[in-house]
Amino acid sequence: MPIYEYACRECGREFEQLVRSDTVAQCPRCGSGALDKQLSVFATSAAAPAPAAGTGPCGACGHPDGPGACGLAPH
Repeated sequence: MPIYEYACRECGREFEQLVRSDTVAQCPRCGSGALDKQLSVFATSAAAPAPAAGTGPCGACGHPDGPGACGLAPH
């Protein structure tokens, strides 16, 4: 079942609705069938974000006294 986004021409409400092939979409606020389908925008991510440089323990935090000086690294 696809999810479609609509804007009602009667009351102006914007909403999403699961629509089956035999379903006629109606505005949930006013019941009107005078709807405009909206362009659906979605986001995807192809890869996990890279860790930020200089933020990890054990020498990667950038402490001026060198690796292990920040207190986060195990001794």
